[in-house]
Amino acid sequence: MTNNSKKHEWAEAYATWLMRWRWPVIILAIVLALGAASGGRFLAFNTDYRVFFSPDNPQLMAFEQLQRTYTKTDNIQFVVEALPVNHNPGDAISPEVLQAVEIITQKAWLLPFALRVDSVANFQHTTATEDDLIVADLVEGAKDLSAQQLENIRQIAQHEPSLKTMMISPDSRVTAINVTFQMPEKEMDEVPRAATAARALADEIEAAYPVKIYLNGMVMMNNAFMQSSMNDMATLVPAMYVIIILVVLFLVRSVSATFATVVILFFSVMTGMGLAGWLGIKLTPPSSAATTIIMTLAVADSIHIIVSMLAGMRQGLEKRLAIIDSIRVNFMPVFLTSITTAIGFLSMNASDSPPFHDLGNITAMGVMAAFVFSITLLPALLAVLPIRAKKKDILLTKTMDSFANLVIKHQRQIMLGTVAMTLVVLAMIPRNELNEDFVRYFDTSTTYRADVDFASEHLTGLYQLQYSLPSGESNGVSDPVFLNHAKDFVDWLRAQPEVQHVRSITDTFQRLNMNLHGDDPAWYKLPEQRDLAAQYLLLYELSLPYGLDMNNQLDVDKSSTMVMATLKNLTTRELRDVSLRGELWLQEHAPSMQTTGIGPAIMFAYISERNIKSMLIATFVALLLISLLVGLALRSFKLGVVSLLPNLLPAGLAFGVWGVLVGEVNMAAAMVTGMSLGIVVDDTIHFLSKYLRARREKGLDAESAVRYAFSSVGVAIVVTSLVLLAGFMILAQSTFALNSQMALLTSIAIVMALVADFLLLPVLLMRIDKTKKAEKTAVGMPGELQ
Repeated sequence: MTNNSKKHEWAEAYATWLMRWRWPVIILAIVLALGAASGGRFLAFNTDYRVFFSPDNPQLMAFEQLQRTYTKTDNIQFVVEALPVNHNPGDAISPEVLQAVEIITQKAWLLPFALRVDSVANFQHTTATEDDLIVADLVEGAKDLSAQQLENIRQIAQHEPSLKTMMISPDSRVTAINVTFQMPEKEMDEVPRAATAARALADEIEAAYPVKIYLNGMVMMNNAFMQSSMNDMATLVPAMYVIIILVVLFLVRSVSATFATVVILFFSVMTGMGLAGWLGIKLTPPSSAATTIIMTLAVADSIHIIVSMLAGMRQGLEKRLAIIDSIRVNFMPVFLTSITTAIGFLSMNASDSPPFHDLGNITAMGVMAAFVFSITLLPALLAVLPIRAKKKDILLTKTMDSFANLVIKHQRQIMLGTVAMTLVVLAMIPRNELNEDFVRYFDTSTTYRADVDFASEHLTGLYQLQYSLPSGESNGVSDPVFLNHAKDFVDWLRAQPEVQHVRSITDTFQRLNMNLHGDDPAWYKLPEQRDLAAQYLLLYELSLPYGLDMNNQLDVDKSSTMVMATLKNLTTRELRDVSLRGELWLQEHAPSMQTTGIGPAIMFAYISERNIKSMLIATFVALLLISLLVGLALRSFKLGVVSLLPNLLPAGLAFGVWGVLVGEVNMAAAMVTGMSLGIVVDDTIHFLSKYLRARREKGLDAESAVRYAFSSVGVAIVVTSLVLLAGFMILAQSTFALNSQMALLTSIAIVMALVADFLLLPVLLMRIDKTKKAEKTAVGMPGELQ
């Protein structure tokens, strides 16, 4: 035993006890892991995009109020592209394509949870015969229509404000059928059922008609969230296991030790995800990434314990004694790195987005489970498995020694160069621009993204602004003053360069007024009398077929109407700008109709700013708490302060590098600072602990202590960093942009942390600890954390 064993009697006693009761410990650990993992049966996917917003999010509350007032906007849009036939360009206004549209329109009513179906085929076209208002489907019996009838349909579709650019493209090559859904929200498979049935209907029509169908809409987006999570778990997790096995096998060169490590990782993931199930946490694309992150983080604990054990065996210790010594040396550092990592991830609870709460909580539980298994199950497994310590890799050791000498020799240059590089890179942070584009959350390789891109390019976008205009009284929507203000607002919206289409009840009133004046185009204007407008509306509503009522535009007592503007694909800043301009226009020109423009796109546009503000505070608190823990554990306030710099810098440098390489961040970026803080602090703790061990136990001066730290833990830090980097780079392959961007930013932070801990930290230690005399060993509880 080392001379320091007396000060570690509790750790040594525990390790000795563990070796004696290794089999009961193994059995108990397995039972506990399986008990926790059994909660996995309660795990389910939350497929609603609204899960990204906290219940008190103001944009979500405004949107939910809108959804309660009017028909919900959860939809699937069948975007039908007419394919060329006999060398003729595709034409959606042709008998074959219109027949396909008719069939989709009819069968879409039978889709699970379908509430309403709108298309060119069942558009309620109005005409007048003397004093009678005729309301009928625009397309009936498509296969028997004459050329003249087809041309008439084309003219109506291309000039009707409700259809043009929304349900029919300007070149008449693409048309759409919009299906609105009313999800009961009782079963988790509602969205997949609707999406699967829609895909089956699309496949059926594509097989029978010369069309290509793309599925767009919020229901398909919700389904894409779930598919993204499942695909990641099916591909990234196995890839991570393979990487970990290869890296650990390369490092420790022991099949048994590698097997023990994989068991720890597997049990850690099982426990973290199982506890999530017991707590009722629902999986989303961000929270499902916890599986990969837990594996990545858990491997570091195992590596430090195994490497120390093998080092002891190479020095002549019998395996059991080497395990005891490894636990003695690593218990406190592993505990401290685990708790600080958990604190970093728990800081994600400050986010305004619940999926990131879940990611932080699941990962924190998994990380602490990894600590428990690392200091119980891992040593017990190592004790019973056949393990031989192979010859130490001289090349890696020499490389660390040479690097340590380089750092010591060029302290001043490294300090100046590091400061200069830091200032330059940090200056690049303002180049990053917030852009929360929920369509771009999905990789272009996904079917959903491809379908949305096609629809946006050839017909209409997914981004919508919805304004509920209040009249202030029951049946007030028939008031000519109200209607004229609403029309002015609609005209203003249509003049905005960002707007593709506007749906408004004012268009219906104008068309009805024209119809009931002999279809004279001169009367295509709003009614001038309230009672006349009310009669028009009543007559029209009574003529509408079942399921095509006006509740998608009017509230129940007709005191308000919804104006919906469909926008181009815009940046976050542009979305907020057009929404604010609309609100300011209403405030200036129609103050009695003042309202807020809302919609999913706007909700996502504001969430980044809310996340960043909340996470800055949370990260600051986490940083102070972590530094306090480090200072207390090391029994050195000075070193606790010193640890702030290498712990905080990596995230800032990562954003600086990102500003140069990409320059665009989403709400996941707000999570990176707190998350990376919890991860990168591990290297700092292990380096500091070995440095202090050399100073306090071995009586070495500062420069020699730096050499000792590099030689004893440098290789382990490099390898664990490489494992972390590999894990997050695998996560970066996710088809879900929130996960991939978060992983890439964290990967850059890990690299920057390695630079900070290998260059800046040792120089700082030597600068503030110039005395050559070894510190006296601290009395009481060990602060050196070997």
